[in-house]
Amino acid sequence: MNNCLLRNHEGDFCKPLSPIYIGLHGANGHGGRVAASNTPADYHGLLLADSPAREGQAKVYDVLGSYVKSFNKQFADVKADLVGAGKSDNEIRVKSLYLWSEAPGTGKTTSAVALLNEYLVAHYIGHLKRKEMPAQRPCYFLDANLLQTEYNTFNRPRVPDDIAEPASRRYYNAIERGKHTEFVVIDDLATRDATDAFRADLHSVINHRVTNQLPTIFTSNIPISELANVFGEQRLADRVGDMCMELHFKGESKRGMRK
Repeated sequence: MNNCLLRNHEGDFCKPLSPIYIGLHGANGHGGRVAASNTPADYHGLLLADSPAREGQAKVYDVLGSYVKSFNKQFADVKADLVGAGKSDNEIRVKSLYLWSEAPGTGKTTSAVALLNEYLVAHYIGHLKRKEMPAQRPCYFLDANLLQTEYNTFNRPRVPDDIAEPASRRYYNAIERGKHTEFVVIDDLATRDATDAFRADLHSVINHRVTNQLPTIFTSNIPISELANVFGEQRLADRVGDMCMELHFKGESKRGMRK
């Protein structure tokens, strides 16, 4: 797969010496805004059109294709036009999605990262066309399982400081980026066997994003209606439900293609 996210745009943007390419991918092709988004390296070039999950989730992908078209709502001039046309606050904002399936390996994470990359490209190209500076980190991928691992690393007894302190910094940096980045994927939301303190930190990320109507893509192995069983309260499930369109990924695991 061609890892240049600009490959579908007119121009020679994918030449390694192009300043536009460097701004998105870095001078070595492994940096820039793509690296800042924290997506796993295997997904750096993934767009919705070439997602391996598309064939098995055709109905979901019809919705995702329409959803991507809403990404232009991030720009001030588009919002102003919508306000002028009498659109409601709900119609003006980029909404959130909750992607779930009972089985692993049905394409939830693949699809979520493809959406993140689509948003990143829309943000980057859209701001350049408007002669504005794109944000250095408009998108962020937050792996809830990895976040819990970092939390456990610095909270175990007798962990050496040279291991605990870097893990703690990575953890709290991820929490802040998860709260404040414009567009975020929270992968594998329904983490189990977590402490109350970890759940509270993850809750704070979700609550901040819901309160501020920041677009978020959640992936999970349970429906929204069961989130209360994981987080121990109904309020969080209700807030996620109010914020999101819920999309069910059907079928059995195709783990060999991608998560």
